[in-house]
Amino acid sequence: MRLLITTPTAVVIDDSDVVAVRAEDQSGSFGILRGHADFLTALTVSVVAWRRSGDRHRFCAVRRGVLSVSHGSLVAIATREALVGDDLERLEHIVLAEFRNNIEAERTARTASLKLQMKAIRQIVRYLRPERPGALGGRS
Repeated sequence: MRLLITTPTAVVIDDSDVVAVRAEDQSGSFGILRGHADFLTALTVSVVAWRRSGDRHRFCAVRRGVLSVSHGSLVAIATREALVGDDLERLEHIVLAEFRNNIEAERTARTASLKLQMKAIRQIVRYLRPERPGALGGRS
C-alpha cells in the first residue's frame, strides 16, 4: 500500500511499502489495511502512524487535513503542516516546540498589525480634526 502525505509546499511522505495506517478524525481513531474501501474524512490535529512491511513504525504529526483511501491501495493525506519522526516521544517534543514557535510568531505578527492599525487611525483622526486648515468645518 502507498502512503502519500503532502503540505501545500512539499511532499512530506511518499512510501509505497506500507502495511497499515492509523489516523484520527472527529469520530476517533481508525485503521486502514490494504483493500480498504474508498474513504474520505477530515483529520483532527493528531499523529498519523503507519507500519512498514519490516514492522518498522513511523509517525507524522498533522495539523488537521483530509485523508482519502483510493482503490484500497493509496492513502493520501493533504494537510497544512506535517512533522515526521520515528520516535513518538521525540516527535512530541518537536511538535510542542514548533507550536510554541508558531504561537510566538503569530503573537508578534498580531502586535505589528495592531500597531499599524493604530497608526492609521491616528493619521485619519489627525486629518479629520476641525482645527486643521482645509478640513471639513475648519478654518479656511
